[in-house]
Amino acid sequence: MRVGLFVPCYVDAFHPEVGQATLELLERFGLDVDYPFDQTCCGQPMTNTGCHEESRATEELFVKNFSEYDYIVAPSGSCVNQVRRNFTALEQTEEVTAVRAKTFELVEFLHDVLKVDAFPWAEFPHKVALHNNCNALRGLNIASMSELRNERYSKPKDLLGKVRGLEFVDIARPDECCGFGGTFSVFEEGISSRMGQDKARDQARSGAEYVTSSDSSCLMHQEGCALRLQLGQKYIHISQILNGSRA
Repeated sequence: MRVGLFVPCYVDAFHPEVGQATLELLERFGLDVDYPFDQTCCGQPMTNTGCHEESRATEELFVKNFSEYDYIVAPSGSCVNQVRRNFTALEQTEEVTAVRAKTFELVEFLHDVLKVDAFPWAEFPHKVALHNNCNALRGLNIASMSELRNERYSKPKDLLGKVRGLEFVDIARPDECCGFGGTFSVFEEGISSRMGQDKARDQARSGAEYVTSSDSSCLMHQEGCALRLQLGQKYIHISQILNGSRA
């Protein structure tokens, strides 16, 4: 199985350790993982601000870089949701639709495609709160939504439950948006900040030592809010826990 690793631009710029952990984790399962060096942004910031036509060249480059792989995997639910659901500036050729269909967020790839049943190298003896990015939750359905009366499930919890020593703690409003929203946090700074502060306080009240998510963008926003509020919890991407990071 040939896997193309897509590392989102914000991960590359601010949290390269997440890209490294994702690569190492995928290679632990014997996959042939490649990183196309010409990759750039998926175009999400432009699409989010209504500039669909302006994202065409970015989308074309993504398809060019990743069309040859069996799967494309990224440690970001929002970016994968962009490819799967919003890659519409391009003519929907067979090549384009194939790339969209085989692009997976890391958690769903491990859970649904590889069907991983153990992480024998992973141990994380801490109390952990889970945050699901809005796009990953409601776009990719990586967990059940609290507003729907459906059977409860959580793919991130299924995976993290296989890590020795990890103890889950529940926050009061688990599905509430943290306020990041990409360009929303720029144009609506005050609202975004308050939403992030509310989320960080909720996490602190839960007794969480760490907060994890499959999206560094949300974690980056929440961590900034928590630091300004002088709260004690720390933030770590799920790839790092599953790859064996202790702290």
